[in-house]
Amino acid sequence: MKFAQTRIAPTPSGFLHLGNAYSFLLTKALAEKHGAKILLRIDDLDRERYRQEYVQDIFDTLDFLEIQIHQGPSSVAEFESQWTQQERMPLYQEALNQLQQSRLLFSCTCTRSQILQIDPRGIYLGQCMDRRMPLDKNEASWRINTLDADFLDYLAYPSTQKSALIPEEASCYVVRKKDKDPAYQLSSLLDDIHFGVDLIVRGQDLFPSTLAQLDLARILEKKEFAKTTFYHHPLLKGPNQSKLSKSAGAFSIQQLRLEGKNLGDVIHLLGKSLGLQEEIHSFSEFSKQVIQ
Repeated sequence: MKFAQTRIAPTPSGFLHLGNAYSFLLTKALAEKHGAKILLRIDDLDRERYRQEYVQDIFDTLDFLEIQIHQGPSSVAEFESQWTQQERMPLYQEALNQLQQSRLLFSCTCTRSQILQIDPRGIYLGQCMDRRMPLDKNEASWRINTLDADFLDYLAYPSTQKSALIPEEASCYVVRKKDKDPAYQLSSLLDDIHFGVDLIVRGQDLFPSTLAQLDLARILEKKEFAKTTFYHHPLLKGPNQSKLSKSAGAFSIQQLRLEGKNLGDVIHLLGKSLGLQEEIHSFSEFSKQVIQ
């Protein structure tokens, strides 16, 4: 089984943590096993949380983890001048224009607190759909009606064909935010197609996004995305079994570096966090243990 390209796609919204290291090293292991190149795609559409030091932390972390990037920026300056998602805005806008012709698109003015009031789980139930608000309404996001969506076929690593419905967590997913910028589901899909990514490694928490993006690719008639293979890895947990968070600085790679830890130390920590029976201290041991 051969793949052309996979990608590492962090967001510069905080310092990277041990969970990011796990995903990055797993991506490297799969790339080496299947002959794929690695693209560095930094998702910087959230400009409110964007900081140059977070971008620099991405490069420092990749160097620390000894991960070679085959396509993408190699410095903050190069990223900001050539590789930022702002450069691909025309690509996103073209897709949004196409979606305006779809009967599945609708405006939504709901805030997160309003959604939580209706459903404490934070599941959006399509409450704005029947309001039929114009798409150019101020402070409105654009959503896709998924309430009648059919089963979606997808390729799960290593080569298993599966089928699933869009889960509640991704119901009526957003394609354009209230600030009129493209939402994650749209930009991530178009970026992966643009760069020829055919192997996507991401956490199990992003499985709903996988199905949302497959649905969006179907609507946009981007048939090549259906050939993408997805590897959804388990998430590392903190001491209290909570999800690791960049905003909380959990297990920061930067902090581990400052403490004098090396790559072997990080791999050992990963092995313990994953509950592996055998101790691991090298990347080759990591690869053998985590890839099925």
